[in-house]
Amino acid sequence: MDRDQLLRNAFVPHSAPLEIVRAEGAYLYTADGRQILDAGGGAIVTNIGHGRKEVAEAYAKAVEAITYVVPSWMTKYKAALIERLVANWLPKGLTRCFFTSGGSEAVEAALRLARAHHVAAGRPERWKIIGLDLSYHGVSLGALGVGYHAGRRAAFEPMLPAFPHAPNPYDHENAAAQLEAVIQAEGPESVAAFIAEPIVGAAGGAMVPPPEYWPRVREICDRYGILMIADEVMTGFGRTGKRFAMDHWGVTPDILVGGKGLAGGYAPIGGIFTSDAVVAPLAERREDLMFYTFSGHPASCAAAEKVLEIMEREQLVDRAAAMGVELQMTLMPLASHPNVLEVRGLGLMQGLELVRDRTTGETFPPARRFAASVTAAGLERGAWLYPCGSGAHPDCILLGPPLTITGDEVAVIGQVLFESIEAALG
Repeated sequence: MDRDQLLRNAFVPHSAPLEIVRAEGAYLYTADGRQILDAGGGAIVTNIGHGRKEVAEAYAKAVEAITYVVPSWMTKYKAALIERLVANWLPKGLTRCFFTSGGSEAVEAALRLARAHHVAAGRPERWKIIGLDLSYHGVSLGALGVGYHAGRRAAFEPMLPAFPHAPNPYDHENAAAQLEAVIQAEGPESVAAFIAEPIVGAAGGAMVPPPEYWPRVREICDRYGILMIADEVMTGFGRTGKRFAMDHWGVTPDILVGGKGLAGGYAPIGGIFTSDAVVAPLAERREDLMFYTFSGHPASCAAAEKVLEIMEREQLVDRAAAMGVELQMTLMPLASHPNVLEVRGLGLMQGLELVRDRTTGETFPPARRFAASVTAAGLERGAWLYPCGSGAHPDCILLGPPLTITGDEVAVIGQVLFESIEAALG
């Protein structure tokens, strides 16, 4: 396509979008013949790599057999995915699976489930969902409301639910105690759930909390009868070197939200996973959680089940842990760069925070759009680097390559990242 056609087909035509014509392994290929290393895994999505024919075949076979059914019905593809998840992936005790078309829908479903649980249990006064003051849970209004990504919330502030937010554990000491203070200030009897990402992704670039944070939050939620929701849309399904990031702390949430890596980009699918105890009040009242039109789509379930089977067969969770160490070691020389505040992350979810002055922590002016400039420079050098950040952490780069990444490709990521930072500095 020429530039005019690209602009004509862009939804907001302020610039011509990059045209990708095919993808294979860890690489994307453009219409003009360039090869781009997918160091961001798209939007931290790709896990088994691009172009796996067996996933395409599983999808095609399913969609040929069953085009669509009402989501409350069952298909063998949906049943196979649920059984694989419960047997091999989900934390012990999470046995109930509800599917969506992606992460934002899954977060909305989790918020609705938390509310429905308490209403069905005779606690209609519990409706508040507490989030963190540095977080991102999706682009729908409920997800934007419970999250706090300053840039993505800004235009919609008057429309967002007024959910309370607790201090995040990356900028505040004793953040768990401060969460408890927010619960007490709001009135524990009014709080339905607490939601957070185990590791902050798009709002902060792979921010890992202190080791005591999640176990302490689990205790607090239990004490006040509050459901804990872990948003693992980005961190789940092996990305951090564990099946789920919460496994790093030995903590099981009441509701786990998944997406992205569930089908590795081969099909649009997300989900929420919970326990018998959470759905029991609904079951007793013979109520259901309202589905989305494409919840549990047969072909999407078939693709996801095949992706997870490949993950197991090739031991890609363990590979993510090992290659994550290699990626972090490759990035560590950048930790002393005058414009890098920190290198951080777990497994193959690694991030860098970029600043104007690492000594003072001074950030770049917003108009500079420094992380975006680094990303643009990276594309010119043959690698996609995912820009992110919010609030006090406006310029971050998030790396989440396929879990099949090789050592040579990791070395390329490190070199391109260094060159791109230098180029953006001008």
